[in-house]
Amino acid sequence: MGTRRGLTRARRLVVKVGSGQITSPGEGLDSRRIAALAADISALVDDRREVVLVSSGAIVAGTARLGLSAKRRSIPERQAAAAVGQSSLMWHYEQAFKRHGITVGQVLLTSQDISDRGRYLNARNTLLALLDFRVLPVVNENDTVAVEEIKVGDNDNLAALVAHLIDADLLVLLTDVDGLYSADPRRDTSATRIDTVEAVTEDIRRLCFDEAGRVSVGGMITKLEAAQKAAASGIPMVIANGREHGILGRLVKGEALGTHFLSRDDRLAARKRWIAFAVPPQGRLTVDAGARKALTEKGKSLLPSGLVDIVGEFRAGEVVALAEPEGDDFARGLVNYDAGELRKIRGAKTAEIEKALGYKGLAEVIHRDNLVVLSGSGG
Repeated sequence: MGTRRGLTRARRLVVKVGSGQITSPGEGLDSRRIAALAADISALVDDRREVVLVSSGAIVAGTARLGLSAKRRSIPERQAAAAVGQSSLMWHYEQAFKRHGITVGQVLLTSQDISDRGRYLNARNTLLALLDFRVLPVVNENDTVAVEEIKVGDNDNLAALVAHLIDADLLVLLTDVDGLYSADPRRDTSATRIDTVEAVTEDIRRLCFDEAGRVSVGGMITKLEAAQKAAASGIPMVIANGREHGILGRLVKGEALGTHFLSRDDRLAARKRWIAFAVPPQGRLTVDAGARKALTEKGKSLLPSGLVDIVGEFRAGEVVALAEPEGDDFARGLVNYDAGELRKIRGAKTAEIEKALGYKGLAEVIHRDNLVVLSGSGG
């Protein structure tokens, strides 16, 4: 079993299923596939494991029922399809799980439910209460009301957010391929499935594209983003083929199926997980190399002297991203000043803050207790 032995101890799982796993092209929901998924999950519940199901499929189901074109749909049409399809999706799940004596509960989320601290805690409490009642939560993005500004955007990332929302032990993304491959298996017969990924590096990200720069199979980009979120929360993740018979039960027995993404050894505290992944950054702070080293290697707070540039308009107490010039984001944190104030004290020494602002402010731009170094960024 090797590194997979730890999966056998997973007691609380988040399972995400894509539309392709539970629908048939042009026909909407596939009751046989949903029945097979329900049987697989029910076996986990019978084994005294808790499961939250994150399910796509509402828009596809609604599109079929309304007779809409799958290719040309306006945003209102997609939202109407989601409204019709979501009720159908839940009816199918209710019927499928009823055969196994399991009650299901619908939970619809937007990014605001996760980025707002109060709503985040409410969503967490609701999901945990459902599990306490031995109800299977079925989670989806609330596509009937979500517009671009409040969308999570995809159910892979939503599943990762739900996983750290409820402190899951394992995240499983069920898809139409056997895992992450060394190349696109549809075009390269020598492509091999990657059994284990220790960290999502640039080399791993490049596997999502073919030689022409097109996105490869399985929607892997969002799955790798989900893997990073899960790893930073101390949650292992597996990408596996949802049409493989009994896939979930076999995974928790340690069988080497799919691609296993290892988690960080140190689980971020719940509040820091919220800062890192649940809240979209409201701005970006560019820092110099010395500040990055102090933050990532020495566990220091960010001081004004390390600031190079401030991008965006944000208020004190909001989440911002941190980056080096010409570099990717390496951290996120709760900022102690608004954007205008930071522009006045950029590059200043601590003793110069009061003179620059006209009043005595905090020494730290971001305190180390409110700072999260992202996975793979040297922290």
